[in-house]
Amino acid sequence: MANDRKKRRRIKYPASISESYELYNGVKIPCVGFGTYLVDDEDDAIRSVHTAIRMGYRHIDTASYYANERFIGHAVNSCGVPRSSLFVTGKVWNRDRGYETTLKAFDRSLKELGLDYLDLYLIHWPANPKQYREDWITINQQTWKALEKLYTEGLVRAVGVSNFTPKYIRVLMETAKMRPMVDQIEYHPGLMRDETIEFCGEQDIMIEAWSPLGRGAILENPTMTDLAQKYHVSAAQICLRWELQKGIIPLPKSVRDYRIRENADIFHFEISHDDMKKIDGIERVPAKHNPDTAIFD
Repeated sequence: MANDRKKRRRIKYPASISESYELYNGVKIPCVGFGTYLVDDEDDAIRSVHTAIRMGYRHIDTASYYANERFIGHAVNSCGVPRSSLFVTGKVWNRDRGYETTLKAFDRSLKELGLDYLDLYLIHWPANPKQYREDWITINQQTWKALEKLYTEGLVRAVGVSNFTPKYIRVLMETAKMRPMVDQIEYHPGLMRDETIEFCGEQDIMIEAWSPLGRGAILENPTMTDLAQKYHVSAAQICLRWELQKGIIPLPKSVRDYRIRENADIFHFEISHDDMKKIDGIERVPAKHNPDTAIFD
């Protein structure tokens, strides 16, 4: 399947925000998502999601940690677009990892969202050896077992992970009935996660990019500003188009209408091979959090 996916993306990039990729279980996932991290004001959350859906987004990403599930759910249920036409992602937070606690956390999230099911449910962060010592393997495997149960029962259409490197995915696969369908990672020019990208490609695991604009700093890089001028677009659009051409799903976030519109407007130009290489060559920057060392509650 991995080879088939690579062939498909070499032949044709998505031509519009309404197009989707296909996960290995056959579920369609829209090619661009709308992120909602730090959108914890009710009015901002509802208005920005409504604006995004009006602009063509059909992929909405949230998490229990964002403390906005109730607002996001209200926006999804009141936007005027059928639920079946939308793709909603949720995540289990760190303190809820484990089998029974994950199932309870999912139930809480579904109630907060006011939805009957989720399209994608992710483990937000792996338990790591630094924080959990000898228990980290069991915690990750038991959490994944809970996601498999939710999938089997039809409460989620796809399951995956977030911030997992190959080490953590391999641990899941030792006892898993199915491998993750998605890995959502911090990814942008300057932070390319080569090992994870290669591994997920081999396993036919779709990559999503959180912080696809590099938390803003990358937008001032001379390579990005020069290319923005060349293509008559913004540096943010260059970032998102670069990710799109790599077959990665970007998850840009904004509460400003013009930014939401701009981030969706990345289908009218194509970055040349040489210019893609220039972006690939931008000096690497450290990740915001390292999954091997991050300590969370």
